[in-house]
Order: sequence, then C-alpha cells, then structure tokens
Amino acid sequence: MKRLIVAIAVVAGLVSAPAAQEFGLSELRGGLFAHSADEPGAFFGIFDTSRMQDVNVELLFHVPGLTDWPALGELRPHLGATVNFGGLESMVYAGLSWTVPLFDTPVFLEASFGAALHNGSTNGVAAYPARHLGCSPLFRESASLGVMVTETASIMATVEHASNANLCDGNRGLTNMGLRFGWRF
Repeated sequence: MKRLIVAIAVVAGLVSAPAAQEFGLSELRGGLFAHSADEPGAFFGIFDTSRMQDVNVELLFHVPGLTDWPALGELRPHLGATVNFGGLESMVYAGLSWTVPLFDTPVFLEASFGAALHNGSTNGVAAYPARHLGCSPLFRESASLGVMVTETASIMATVEHASNANLCDGNRGLTNMGLRFGWRF
C-alpha cells in the first residue's frame, strides 16, 4: 500500500501544470482492467468484478513535429504501467500511441505499440492462473475506442496485449481489457 501511495504522490507531482509543461506531458490516463481477458470464456468475465484486478496508469507526451499533424491524428510517446493487485503479472511499458479522431465527432480511435517489462514467470513454471511469458522484455500493443467528454476529459474502452512474438521459449501472452479515463493538459 505504501508503494501505491508513493506512486500516486509522484504522478500528482509530475502532473502539476508547470511540471507537465516542462516535461512535455500532454495527457494522464488511468483506469481499471480485467486481467487475462483472453482466457477461454473470459470475455464476459470482464463484467465480473473479481476479475478487475489491474490498475493502469499512462502518461502521454507532446513532441513537436510528431503531434503537429491534426488531420492524421496525434502520434505521442507514452510511458505506463499495468499493476495487478491479485498476485499475478504486472508490467511497465513505453512506446508510441497514435490517436485518430473520427471525422468531426468527439469519438476517437487509438492504437499503440512498444515494449514492456513484466514480473511474471520466465522459467517455464507458472501455476494457473499465472502465465509463463517466456522472457521479460515483451512487445506490447493496445487499442482504444474513446470519447472526448469535454475538451480535456475523455473516457475509453481499451484492450492491451503483451507477448514475446515467439522470440523466447513459451509465449502464452497476456491480454487485459477495461475502461480508462484521460485528462489532457
């Protein structure tokens, strides 16, 4: 619990208006995910509150030249973490997110790609429901369908997947899905 409080304090400090501008922070996101949504028959398990074990936090950054093409959407670097509070796999990740508005509406689509490090099994031994993920560095991709509720606030349905693309022995992969809220600066 102490780690969570420290993490929240650090994020709160980073997202203060002057700090956000200094670091190029353009958006803070957070939400709850259902863990292992790719289990057989688990899709409807996302509505089971016992599966809501993951907290996701993500920072997106403005980079001049990458984010200045509004007709094609925004391409922004991101840093994030999905932390599991049920004793299963957690990960930290980084990459690029591409946010594309749907015509002249508040609806947007987003895709991201990058890398992740996790704390799950890499030695071939994982007692169910934990997963043997093969190696610690993984590829991570996500997709979101969102709505800008105001000029600064958004809500989005997100699915994230991490795997090693068969580059290591064992590649069970991990798919989480849930809802996130975003706040733009």
